[in-house]
Amino acid sequence: MALAIPSVVIGAPSPPPAAAPIALQAQFFELDQVRLGAGPFKTAQETDAAYLLKLEPDRFLAWFRREAGLTPKAAVYGGWESQGVAGHDGGHYLSALAQMYASTGNAEFKRRADYMVGELALCQQANGNGYVAAIPNGKKIFAEIKAGQINTPGNLNGGWVPWYTIHKEFAGLLDVYHYCHNAQALAVATQFADWVGDEIGGLTHEQMQHMLEIEHGGMTEALANLYGFTGNPKYLALAERFRHDQVFLPLAQDRDILTGLHANTQIPKFIGYQRVYELTGDAEWHAAAENFWKTVSGNRAWVIGGNSENEHFFAPAAFEAQMNDTVGPESCNSYNMLKLTEHLFEDHPDARVMDYYERTLYNHILATIRPRQDGFVYYTSMSPGSYRSYSTDFNDFWCCVGTGMENHAKYGKAIYAHEGEGKLLVNLFIASTLDWPTVGLKIEQRTSFPEEAASTLVFHAAAPKSMEVDVRYPGWVAPGALKLTVNGEPQAVTAQPGSYAALTRTWKEGDILRIETPMTLHTEMLPHSSDYVAVLDGPLVLAGKLGLEGLTDKDFANQHMDPNKRLPQPPVIARPIDEIAAHLQPVEGAPLTFQSEDLIKPRDVRFVPFYKLFNERYTVYWKDSAAPATSPAVTSAAP
Repeated sequence: MALAIPSVVIGAPSPPPAAAPIALQAQFFELDQVRLGAGPFKTAQETDAAYLLKLEPDRFLAWFRREAGLTPKAAVYGGWESQGVAGHDGGHYLSALAQMYASTGNAEFKRRADYMVGELALCQQANGNGYVAAIPNGKKIFAEIKAGQINTPGNLNGGWVPWYTIHKEFAGLLDVYHYCHNAQALAVATQFADWVGDEIGGLTHEQMQHMLEIEHGGMTEALANLYGFTGNPKYLALAERFRHDQVFLPLAQDRDILTGLHANTQIPKFIGYQRVYELTGDAEWHAAAENFWKTVSGNRAWVIGGNSENEHFFAPAAFEAQMNDTVGPESCNSYNMLKLTEHLFEDHPDARVMDYYERTLYNHILATIRPRQDGFVYYTSMSPGSYRSYSTDFNDFWCCVGTGMENHAKYGKAIYAHEGEGKLLVNLFIASTLDWPTVGLKIEQRTSFPEEAASTLVFHAAAPKSMEVDVRYPGWVAPGALKLTVNGEPQAVTAQPGSYAALTRTWKEGDILRIETPMTLHTEMLPHSSDYVAVLDGPLVLAGKLGLEGLTDKDFANQHMDPNKRLPQPPVIARPIDEIAAHLQPVEGAPLTFQSEDLIKPRDVRFVPFYKLFNERYTVYWKDSAAPATSPAVTSAAP
């Protein structure tokens, strides 16, 4: 049943929420409470941090100043930042600066964020009505929308995706407020939201729904977060007005209508719907978000955790047909799916949800950045014989550059969670240190996982602390194989894979909890296919190294790979699926690396974790050599 969506009259209070906020069962720690230790995630974070410091705030601000009638202080960046979504990566940059400051403590990131907020405040003041954006002709576009003149033939009133761009600015401002404690950022966001209320206050429900046919990012989430920060119910009412019933209502009823829809247009909507549920307790909003997550993660995900092809959801039964398309899962999709996963986990902690999170984090997100090299991946091709390409420093600024700047700044987010002050959840095996001052604990996680299938937690306690520690029992660990010891003493583990193993004791200074998570080789079929198979080691997707014959550095600097340079006849599996593991031998001195023996035609190859393979061709899904031959289709991304 549809909910009534109220109109908003600026200056008059909106009705309070109909239900009280829910009590989240678990909460993640703040980014400034977790510091990464040495390992692949710390390397990715450092690579991202170095790139953020190469960028110049004034270049992101150039068109904000121009659109406000002020003289730019520097030339605008190229690529999308100089086009119809100007300002969107400026918003992502704000978020990345704030998150990197929280994650590292480096004050330079805060200085840059504070400077940009001050400049945006000047632009907002020059505009005079709360509006602040870099969108070319944005004032004209929004004046037409306010008047009810809503045209959506592929874009919104001639603007590319104006609300999508506005959302990135909102998110950046709120992140700077949250992580950098910058009150001016909240003031700019609040005045901006008041402008939004004035902008859409006169639109009917039908006009709003028509407008929402065009990608509008996470406007629901941003405005709901503003309500969470301010307590002003008019911002909650604004958030609810951005509910798109065309997708909300079917998913609330657990009906999958996603086939053919632009994937990343949808995912941010459902993050917002879950956030409204958290703030109001309205179960219909939660049902929509949870059903969407289950549908996408369970029925529409590739083995790396990403989803879609050429930016669109396809029929769940059509995975095999998509193997001929080289424009694979979009990085932005996984960025947003992990955000939605975080919200759902806090509402109801579930190790199986964290299994999906881990799979996507390692095999898609971590694989979108090269150690010590700049550039982010837009599309990750799943077609055999493909390769990944990357953005350039200053002349692309696609959506996946924006989310890429953020992805590697916030790896500390989900490693740990807590339920009050009496339970700690250890979700991910990533070298890190957790500072939990309210209970007098600091916990070091010492690990070289995944190169070593084990992790050690060292407790530093100001005083003995009685507490339950729940360790995730991953779904990829065999029943009975998870081993826990405390100070060398084995602990009874009755939990099963896909749950948490609980230890309750009084933890003292120097206590050591050892976690052993044996990894085994296993296979996973392409959904709805008996012809294609992927190989995994524990949670890690393994890819076959296929070299770079005929490729140059230029081939790796594009939005998507050149489909004409995919291997025309990629190698295939020459053994039955159940014999694959027996024909993969560990390579001595090379952790997580396997050499195939009498397994691949026309010649055997080396298998490595997908996140470790860069700047060469690969195969993730292997075709059975006995399967019927198909003619590869050459495809390219939509502009």
